[in-house]
Amino acid sequence: MRMHAEIKAMTVRAVLFDMFDTLMMIEKDHMFYNPSLRSAHRSLVNHDVDVGFSEFRQAYVKARDAIYAAAEATLDEPHFNVRIAHTLCSLGYKYTVDSPAVASATLAFCEEFMKYVRIDDYAKIVLHELHGRYKLGIVSNFAIPECVHSLLKRHGLTSLFDVVVVSGAVNKRKPSPEIYAKALELMGVKASETVFVGDTVDADVAGPTKVGMKTVFIERRFQKEIEQSSPTETIKSLGELPVALKRCLTKAE
Repeated sequence: MRMHAEIKAMTVRAVLFDMFDTLMMIEKDHMFYNPSLRSAHRSLVNHDVDVGFSEFRQAYVKARDAIYAAAEATLDEPHFNVRIAHTLCSLGYKYTVDSPAVASATLAFCEEFMKYVRIDDYAKIVLHELHGRYKLGIVSNFAIPECVHSLLKRHGLTSLFDVVVVSGAVNKRKPSPEIYAKALELMGVKASETVFVGDTVDADVAGPTKVGMKTVFIERRFQKEIEQSSPTETIKSLGELPVALKRCLTKAE
């Protein structure tokens, strides 16, 4: 039995992580949105966009909601630049998604957002413990991929990951099978050789399970959907992950 367990353990080669509220915690009950949007607006004003914040915010919300409504069935995730460009278009300004003014507004939003993000207390310890034993990757839903990379660099984590796949960079968001497949392809591993770690039922448990991965669910908050899902392991803290992985690796396929 011991040899059988060791063989199964050897078949797990990679661990994929969700980013936000898994490795990085968004603080203050996600109160970043208005301050971040104000920063984007100030950047646009500096680029000669003559619109008040209230009008800009109203146009932005309409543009954002329309983009997500159109992408609901396909789980597409356009880059944040698209939201800004569509917002400006609705206000009578003709900027493309590649415009410097649009890119600057997105960067301003990102810089303010990052003030509301802190690294999980156990993230560095756990990642250093797993690094070298498994291939490590991130699969994150976020419309500003540059922001994810900036946060990883800021906390000295970039070198620990073999791949970082962000929805805004590949135009697919979890639980779309395509985003998981992209990460697996880049890492050169099979789904059956991979464990996915995250805090959201549909994106981090149901989605990865459907493509054949084992899952470790971090129970940060109550989610009724977990009653219909079956994560391989459930933990309360990222610090519990190494032990959970050991249990996960020896479970039957």
